[in-house]
Amino acid sequence: MSEPEVPAKSPAVLELGPGAYHWCACGRSANQPFCDGSHQGTDFQPVEFRLEEEKRVALCLCKHTKTPPFCDGSHVAL
Repeated sequence: MSEPEVPAKSPAVLELGPGAYHWCACGRSANQPFCDGSHQGTDFQPVEFRLEEEKRVALCLCKHTKTPPFCDGSHVAL
């Protein structure tokens, strides 16, 4: 599998409302941390996640997390 691009070495900390979201796994999206379809033609697919209520989340921007889409601190080792 290809290596993802690394848009940032820190998470995107956001307040998100209830609903479905698609996290960019390839790192190419211009709408980070969300998918904009830029993965077309790559080995990557967006990761869908759902929130049942409003929540503050830390979404991975280095694309190396072991717990996608959430930051696990992997950016520290890059």
